[in-house]
Amino acid sequence: MNIADRRLQIADFCREIETYLCRKNDGHLIRVTGPSFDLVAGWASQGVPLKVAFKGIDRYFERYYAKGPRRRPVKIDFCEADVLDVFDEWRRATGITKAAVDSQQSTATKASLRAHLERVLTRLTAAGASNVLGPAFDPLIDRVAQELDAARAESRGLRGEARRALLDRLAAIDAELLQHARDRLDQSARESLAREAEIELVPFRSGMTADAFARARQAAIDRLVRERFGLPTISFG
Repeated sequence: MNIADRRLQIADFCREIETYLCRKNDGHLIRVTGPSFDLVAGWASQGVPLKVAFKGIDRYFERYYAKGPRRRPVKIDFCEADVLDVFDEWRRATGITKAAVDSQQSTATKASLRAHLERVLTRLTAAGASNVLGPAFDPLIDRVAQELDAARAESRGLRGEARRALLDRLAAIDAELLQHARDRLDQSARESLAREAEIELVPFRSGMTADAFARARQAAIDRLVRERFGLPTISFG
């Protein structure tokens, strides 16, 4: 891609962000210009997928709404930390980069695992209530929710092998739930998600081996499947 095309791509990215921010601000237009343009252009240069940036903006607005009635429109600059956090999560999920992970993460505190399970249960309940998955999914959602509720109660005092066994079980539940969600997609939807995943990976593909790209592509598709059905990531650590 030549410099002119790259600049046009960045400008288009910034316009999309500006339009999305306008919708989130209930139609109040906050221009992405000057330093704000440089900030958003930096996201584009890093390869932040547009939907990942949207999700980061959503995350900021969720906290903003939780604080009560809004007093003023949100500027894009306020969303930077959340956008970069979501981008980092996306990169970790797809294996695009091997971001440094604290060696303590594998032995995260009991409180953090318990908090994770509480968040997962909340999102899983919301997914079941949304009817997006359909009534055939209800028995699986109920069973998984029961398992997770029991795991939350057990997690307080788990150590060593017992904790490792719980983490392995969470990974297995996560894989099962994701596979059931994949099975609900028709061929057209699968092809659409695959194309979207490949578009997300375009900025990184030239530097990836075929195997690395295949793994990243599948991880990106899985993330999009979760997003479509509102499913949480159950695995931990």
